[in-house]
Amino acid sequence: MTTTDKIKLRAIRAWTMYDWANSAFATTVMAAVLPNYFGLFIATEASLTLWGYTVAIGSLIAALISPVLGAIADFRGSKKVFMGFFVALGVVSTALLFFVQTPGDWLMASILYILGTIGFAGSLVFYDALLPHVADPDEINQVSARGYAVGYIGGGLLLLINVVMIFVGPRLLPNMEETEAIKLMMRLSLASVAVWWAGFSIPIFRHVKEPARKMEHGEEGKNVLSVGFKRFFKALREIRKFRELFLFLLAFFIYSNGIGTIITMAVAFGTDLGFDSTILIGTLLMVQFVAAPFAMLFGKLAKILGVKKSINLSLLVYTGIAIIGYFMYFEWQFILLGLGVATVQGGSQALSRSLIGQLMPKAKSAEFYGFFSVSEKFNTVIGPLLFSVINQLTGNSRLAIISLVIFFLAGIALLSRVNIERGIETAALEDAQMIPVE
Repeated sequence: MTTTDKIKLRAIRAWTMYDWANSAFATTVMAAVLPNYFGLFIATEASLTLWGYTVAIGSLIAALISPVLGAIADFRGSKKVFMGFFVALGVVSTALLFFVQTPGDWLMASILYILGTIGFAGSLVFYDALLPHVADPDEINQVSARGYAVGYIGGGLLLLINVVMIFVGPRLLPNMEETEAIKLMMRLSLASVAVWWAGFSIPIFRHVKEPARKMEHGEEGKNVLSVGFKRFFKALREIRKFRELFLFLLAFFIYSNGIGTIITMAVAFGTDLGFDSTILIGTLLMVQFVAAPFAMLFGKLAKILGVKKSINLSLLVYTGIAIIGYFMYFEWQFILLGLGVATVQGGSQALSRSLIGQLMPKAKSAEFYGFFSVSEKFNTVIGPLLFSVINQLTGNSRLAIISLVIFFLAGIALLSRVNIERGIETAALEDAQMIPVE
């Protein structure tokens, strides 16, 4: 193996390690511990509705700022600098969740979660934008899938530690009332995410190089903010020029709403049905470890079936999950549905991330991943918002869960119209017109 190969391999490993780092926020904070803690101890009244609105607001803000930030980062050649800022925002906000203790702190919990979500989502814009620069075109699906697999293992490992803390820790504190001991362990679990996230983010900043800058004609010497907004609005106007990219973003925007709602609202939905916390968190823990090998499997499946057919397969499974969720009454059914989610969650996300990397110009990777982020983050805006509105109007969370079917079926219909080969050619032509900057 040559020195160049070793450097490339180290960069790929460092890039995938950030999935390991940030997935702790997705599992412990977004999906498992915080929703449960929020419902049991912080917002005991109307907790499902409040949590849905909190998730939606945080994701909406993250979605709106992503494209402009991506355009600025592309122009300045500072993807890692912007990523570092959002990592710091997420880490600090998550650490402060330790101080959320009483029902009166529900607003503080919501604000910190929103800030943490902005940090989490913002960092992913620039993390994803580095993918086409660390992986060659023929390996991008596999590298993206590897990142998700590593992320599931990392997020699952910390969640396992947190579960042990929550259910075993109180026994080690005999002098503390049991409820207070459980609350303390949950708060320590939230704080542990900040430490995990910060520590395992270090490799990507050390071993992944900042991609070379490229600018368009007429941008030389321009103010970074003016160029950033100019690029954003130009990309907004011209995105139809990248027809296949536009169609895929629209398809992803639709089907990811269903996926994002299932991920973020599953524990809250189970809590509303009266399921035991041990079952809920344990199921999410199971999902993390089962999803890892299936994420890798989907990377290989894309070579056999193609990316579109592989994504469509995952969406059909999600459709079945939403339908069966309507008829769910027992905890064993929740576990079974969790297993179903585990088989497709990582694959659908990994292949979506790598497909957009193939359809966009590399010189504008952060800019267009900003648009991808809008689609991705709106999946925890519109979906949870619809879920909360239906639940609030009908008082029936089952109607809310089955409403997600429309997202998956519409996504399949739109994805069938995307011509991947033509989209890759269009992106390559755009790259050829950019000016390299030393």
